Amino acid sequence: MMNTPSTKKLAMMATAFVLIAAIVSYVSADMSDVGLCIRNCAQCKKMLGAYFEGSLCADACVKFKGKMIPDCENIESVAPFLNKLE
Repeated sequence: MMNTPSTKKLAMMATAFVLIAAIVSYVSADMSDVGLCIRNCAQCKKMLGAYFEGSLCADACVKFKGKMIPDCENIESVAPFLNKLE
């Protein structure tokens, strides 16, 4: 009686639920990383003003899914987003 169609259906539904939960948690973790990255871009824009390309930084946050988070006090971290004012 263990292999009834309803038992198999229940097992498949439980597996699908676990898979969906894993995907949702992975995506939400990525989104929080992107949000942190964009907030740091905004902070760097406030600190560095016209020398900092905030929109370029935000684009990089989205492109790399928040894997690179700028640190305004670390020149290597913000160097790709700095421009020279003439």
